[in-house]
Amino acid sequence: MNAANDNGGSGSIVLIGAGPGDTDLLTLRAVSRLREADVVLYDDLAGDAILLFANPLADLIAVGKRAGHPSPKQSELNRLMIGFAKQGKRVVRLKAGDPAIFARADEELVAAREAGIAVEIVPGITTPTAAAAYLGASLTKRGVARRLQMVTGHDIDGQLPSDLDLNALADPGATTCVFMGKATFPALAEQLLARGLPAETPTVVVESLGTTAPRKYTGTLQTIANALALVRPSGPCLILYGAALQDVVAAEPLLSN
Repeated sequence: MNAANDNGGSGSIVLIGAGPGDTDLLTLRAVSRLREADVVLYDDLAGDAILLFANPLADLIAVGKRAGHPSPKQSELNRLMIGFAKQGKRVVRLKAGDPAIFARADEELVAAREAGIAVEIVPGITTPTAAAAYLGASLTKRGVARRLQMVTGHDIDGQLPSDLDLNALADPGATTCVFMGKATFPALAEQLLARGLPAETPTVVVESLGTTAPRKYTGTLQTIANALALVRPSGPCLILYGAALQDVVAAEPLLSN
């Protein structure tokens, strides 16, 4: 029996990963849960096309968070989610990427469990793996990139987090994926350079992944940091750097469609 239906007939919550927004990259389980939903609380980046899979009778409520734009506080979202579930509704919380990676699933899981609401996670394709497919690249490479690391580029105040493990992030043998970092990457790059990461480290920015008009910007750690200090892309971005991206950078100009 699924966790979402194992609470004696009362409401339930499912945290669904929408992946990068392409409908054909949704899991079958995600589609099934959307079709069963009474309420769908969705993020802006989850993709409008994915909402077409929702139960046509479901209430669709936008609760997306965007930097610099008004958005519900997490505590308000939790209350909304739990309130619907306590009414006996099957609630879907639809998130871009994977719910368990930089998507505040921890806070929602705690809130649901404290309220005695059954909760299920349906994983989605996370942004780094979708970006690798878009770039036609591997994020790991034998003898070059022995590990993959993911980090958020901004704290709750929008600034670069002060507790980052900068020595790990400056490891030339890793491929590093920086979420939500287009505003803070110049500051991060400065600290990485100070810890010995070469300025020539291959670096790629992937913008608006999963939309009809994704873009990639390629260069080095130094050139990308310099570019982002002057102009920030308007869409959501993932920044990747490391030697495994050398072929991607070598094949493209600095600004590439």
